[in-house]
Amino acid sequence: MTYIDDKGSIAKARSFCKLLHNKLPEEDKSFTELIYEFDTKIKGKHPNITREALSNAHGDWYEWLLAISAWNYFSENSKSYLAITLPNIRRLDVSSLYINELYNQIKDLREKIKKATSVNLVTSNPDFVILDPKKINLNRSNYGIVTRVDEEVIDRLNSAYLSFVDKCGFEGIVGYLSSKLSFRPDRRLQIAHEGSLIKALYIHLQTRQWIISPKGLKYYAAAAKVKNSDREALKTVATHSITTVHDIPSAAVDEVFKIDSITEAYEVYNDILIRPD
Repeated sequence: MTYIDDKGSIAKARSFCKLLHNKLPEEDKSFTELIYEFDTKIKGKHPNITREALSNAHGDWYEWLLAISAWNYFSENSKSYLAITLPNIRRLDVSSLYINELYNQIKDLREKIKKATSVNLVTSNPDFVILDPKKINLNRSNYGIVTRVDEEVIDRLNSAYLSFVDKCGFEGIVGYLSSKLSFRPDRRLQIAHEGSLIKALYIHLQTRQWIISPKGLKYYAAAAKVKNSDREALKTVATHSITTVHDIPSAAVDEVFKIDSITEAYEVYNDILIRPD
């Protein structure tokens, strides 16, 4: 068994499935410890593998653990929102999940900003989008519980977003989740910027659609390790909410969660994925 692909990089999906022996970890198994064990086994097989190569795989492994947990949580709870992974901005403009009318309004904003100021409205994609199945065309029977972890499952997780391109109305997207194995200072800045900008775009759509009392859009962050300094750094204001006295300043990041096991993932999902009604 080799964990390296033809280019000499870690075969992330294949390694993930094989190192798990195609089974989900125990519910209380620490994700941090699990990924450390992955590293140890890979280094045992490939002593020359670099720390950078291993670190590059950690984010995907952690995201897949959260994604499988979210998928199963949705399958087991009829009142749950659906949280699915998103690719990076080079493969998908997250705004394209909205129906064409809304997507075109965001495109129009970008074009007008560039034309008027010669600057760009540059965005990045959060790791997960949270969808309301009652507001979009979603067949729950397509979301059976994952019991065997193989590359087909990973492909399904990675491509699930394709079913919702041009399918989400204004209330179809209820929130986003950014996931990191750990928060470095640069990652904290990225998360706060991303949350602030995504919420500003939501307010722009609210204005264009003339929606008086929207439910609001949530933006969360999660990591396997969360320090007090991380929580303090992420308690930053959403920039658009301090531009007028008519609004109460709001947070760029609504909540920061520690998720280091399937058990902790389910506890967080109880907070952020259950419909309030």
